[in-house]
Amino acid sequence: MAITTRHGVLGDERILHDLAARTFGTACPPGTTQADIDAFIATNLSVDHFVRYLADPNRIIVLVSEDDQPVGYAMLIRDRITDPDVAAVVDEATAIELSKFYLLEDRHGSGLAGVLMAETLSTAVRTGAKTCWLGVNQQNVRAAKFYAKHGFDIIGVKRFLVGSEWHDDHIRQVDLSSRHG
Repeated sequence: MAITTRHGVLGDERILHDLAARTFGTACPPGTTQADIDAFIATNLSVDHFVRYLADPNRIIVLVSEDDQPVGYAMLIRDRITDPDVAAVVDEATAIELSKFYLLEDRHGSGLAGVLMAETLSTAVRTGAKTCWLGVNQQNVRAAKFYAKHGFDIIGVKRFLVGSEWHDDHIRQVDLSSRHG
């Protein structure tokens, strides 16, 4: 089995939309309606959105593949922080956001998430960022353990809208200064 990572490019938008549609719901807390999940995907993870994301110089998408089949992706964003809860605890000037980090559910526990995280954090270091932050649902125990294992500490809380339902997230951050790109 050959595991590879690469940065997303224009032309990957359908692959990314498919991965997003297959993985986003797995990160939502129990009780999130399919209608809200579908609304979020339509509003934020459509093919057209990925075209814009791939063309945006403030965004970097990292794909992980197994035997040339994409099985997960991550998105880094270096831009203004508009959420006041995040702005209160994250230094916008030196931070990069890990906005998306998803792996197909049948690949959970395979080690592929670790490969994707290593490449994502190396990419974050190469941008010159000093820290990397993310928001993760407070009920997503599996993700919380994974992020803690990779050095992301809880530094605050924020709200996250999925469809018509607000969710409570932890803001987590990792110091990149000891990592090498």
